[in-house]
Amino acid sequence: MHCLLIEDDPVISGHIVNGLKAAGIATTCAATVAQGLAQGLAKGREGAFDSVVLDRLLPDGNGIDLLRSWRRHGPVPPVLMLSALGSVKDRIEGLEAGADDYLAKPFHMAELIARVQAIARRTGPRDEAEPAVHSVGRLRLDPSRHAACFGDGSVDLNRKLYSLLAHLMLHADRLVTRDMLLEQVWGYSFSPGTNIVESNMSRLRARLQELRIDPILTRRGEGYVLLAGACR
Repeated sequence: MHCLLIEDDPVISGHIVNGLKAAGIATTCAATVAQGLAQGLAKGREGAFDSVVLDRLLPDGNGIDLLRSWRRHGPVPPVLMLSALGSVKDRIEGLEAGADDYLAKPFHMAELIARVQAIARRTGPRDEAEPAVHSVGRLRLDPSRHAACFGDGSVDLNRKLYSLLAHLMLHADRLVTRDMLLEQVWGYSFSPGTNIVESNMSRLRARLQELRIDPILTRRGEGYVLLAGACR
C-alpha cells in the first residue's frame, strides 16, 4: 500500500510517516498545495497511490481547494482529511468537498492508520466486484465516465456518489440501512459521528434530479430504498 501525505508540519509529518511505515504503508510526502497537486497529477493517474492523507490548512492554500482542483483533473485516490478544525460543520464541509473521511487534530496514530486502511479498501475487491454496467429501468451506470444516465441525459458523479448509487441500484426495491451503507460504501464498522451518509445522499439526489428523476425513498429511522418503478 502506498499513501500520499500532504502535511506542512514536519513534526506531524514525521510522526505519520513513522506510524504508516510501522503498519507496512509506504509514504510519499508533500508540504504544500503546489507539491500535493503536482504529486497527485503526476502519479495519481498511474494508480501509484492507494490513499491520500491531506492536511486542510497548508501554507500556500486550503486542502479543500486542492482536493477540488485535483478532482477536476480526473479520479483521485480515497482521501482522509486532517484538520485542527474539528466541528461538525467543518467535518461536513470537508466531506462534501469530496474527502472520503475526516480526522480532527490531535489524533491517535492507531486511529489514523485504521482510517487510512479503511478508505484504501474501498477501491479494492469491493469496487472490482461491482458490475461493469448496471441498470434499473432507464437509469444506467456508465463506469467509463463514472456517470449516471437516464434516457438521453447523463450526470458525472464522484467516486463516492457513484458507489452509493451502484449499491442502491444493486438492491433496488429493498431497504438499505445507514449501517449497511457505512460498511459497504465507506468501509466503516463503526459510526464516524457525522451525517456523512445523509449529506452524500442529498448530493446524490440533487444530481439525479438534474436528470428529472427522484427515485430514492427515505424511510426515516430505517434507511433508503431505490424505487425501480421511478426509473422507468
